Amino acid sequence: MADTAAPTRRRRSGGRAGNTRGKGPVIDQMPWRLIKNTDRPIEPLTEEGVAAIHDGAMRILEEIGIEFYNDEGREILREAGCTVDGDNVRMGRDFVMEMVAKAPSSFTLTPRNVDRALTIGDNTMTFGNVSSPPNYWDLEKGKIAGTREDNRNLLKLTQYFNCIHFAGGYPTEPQDIHASVRHLDVLFDKLTLCDKVMHAYSLGKERVEDVMEMVRIAGGLSEEEFQATPRMYTNINSTSPLKHDIPMIDGCLRLARRGQAVVVTPFTLAGAMAPVTMSGAVAQSLAEALSAIALFQYDTPGVPCVIGTFTSNVDMKTGAPAFGTPEYMRATQMTGQMARFYGLPVRSSGVCAANVPDGQAMWETSNSLWAAVQSGTNMVYHAAGWLEGGLIASPEKFIMDCEVLQMIQRYFEPATYATGPEDIAVDAIKDVGATGHFFGIEHTQQRYETAFYQPIISDWTNFEGWEIAGGTWTAERAHKKFKEIIATFEEPPMDIAIREELADFVARRKAEGGAPTDF
Repeated sequence: MADTAAPTRRRRSGGRAGNTRGKGPVIDQMPWRLIKNTDRPIEPLTEEGVAAIHDGAMRILEEIGIEFYNDEGREILREAGCTVDGDNVRMGRDFVMEMVAKAPSSFTLTPRNVDRALTIGDNTMTFGNVSSPPNYWDLEKGKIAGTREDNRNLLKLTQYFNCIHFAGGYPTEPQDIHASVRHLDVLFDKLTLCDKVMHAYSLGKERVEDVMEMVRIAGGLSEEEFQATPRMYTNINSTSPLKHDIPMIDGCLRLARRGQAVVVTPFTLAGAMAPVTMSGAVAQSLAEALSAIALFQYDTPGVPCVIGTFTSNVDMKTGAPAFGTPEYMRATQMTGQMARFYGLPVRSSGVCAANVPDGQAMWETSNSLWAAVQSGTNMVYHAAGWLEGGLIASPEKFIMDCEVLQMIQRYFEPATYATGPEDIAVDAIKDVGATGHFFGIEHTQQRYETAFYQPIISDWTNFEGWEIAGGTWTAERAHKKFKEIIATFEEPPMDIAIREELADFVARRKAEGGAPTDF
């Protein structure tokens, strides 16, 4: 796109970012912050195991190859000296490792609100909203096809909750908007309802270029400023087994050439799209991801890249995907260990196979989220709101998941493992002795308000108290909070001139036809 000067800043629209109108917040949540994962990662693999999986991934690339259907990507790899036979590309391990070494081990993503900038890498954890389900479910509507209204409401939750750091893809696919212009309306909604890091689907050059331009406009940036540091990212999936399609490679190349970040996440389901053994599935996943990252680093050396894991298993009785399983957890930990071997940031997900926000949904998602912690994950996709293996987005589940995310945040607060004299509290223990209690002593009185995590949706009363209060189950409480948040939501501030420029861009691109479709 041609360079465009930043518009003159006039008055602003919207209210306090992520806040609500009224006397007080709907939820007394924890503040915005980036989580530093201070735990040592769980590394299931021995040194020999790391070498074996690496060798397996390299042998896949050298002996079997990856199908690259994108002509430009395939020709770039041919120029790089890879062996190209039709769509199949084989590449040597020395080339792959040389290219992967060019990728930064950490980088910063800076959205229009610079106070929401994210570090991707090191030991920082970031969480994103549910992305891409075609369906929506809540306690009032049941399961329906996603709409723009539902998508906007989930975007409001994305902005509202401080434990959500980035706005991934569409929280639910708004099927009441024609596919040719859907990206324009949704990105306008995302950029006006959220001020967090944005994502672009790599689904054709028009969509990718439009989204980059809208992110640039929303930030009030010149083209040089937009390209100077990563402002957004895309995530692609290989088509397992062993294929990269046309539009996703195209989209990544376009973003990379304008200085934006790319995430490569093979979707390898052991027993169906990958070997039934988890080590084999991880090796295949690594081969698929590293082949694309090598391409992007050869084309645009130093472009920020994240290696993703979506390795789980299927139910061998039905073929249905399973998530939050012991195998999923181990695959995530193993991939985190391998990502550190390659010097790359890592992405995983908060996922489940449950159909409604019930006990199964929460234990599977908790397994997924704690596997992200244990693996040293830097970007956690689908951290709030995911159901039915990614086919349903739910606001109740979103809020229930945010409870878990807040607990993870609290878990890493330095206060939970501080060891100063006042924390060891020998004097307090001496004052109480063997016959008293700690409720009323000064040491407790000075700290009781902030000593422990305070829930946003959990109910800690006993059965009688819970019953007297109405006996509402967790999803019912979450639904009530959802309605209150939506009713009182305020958009984050945006200059009127920028909002108008965004609206004009959307109108112009719609008049031009948006993006081509098959129908």
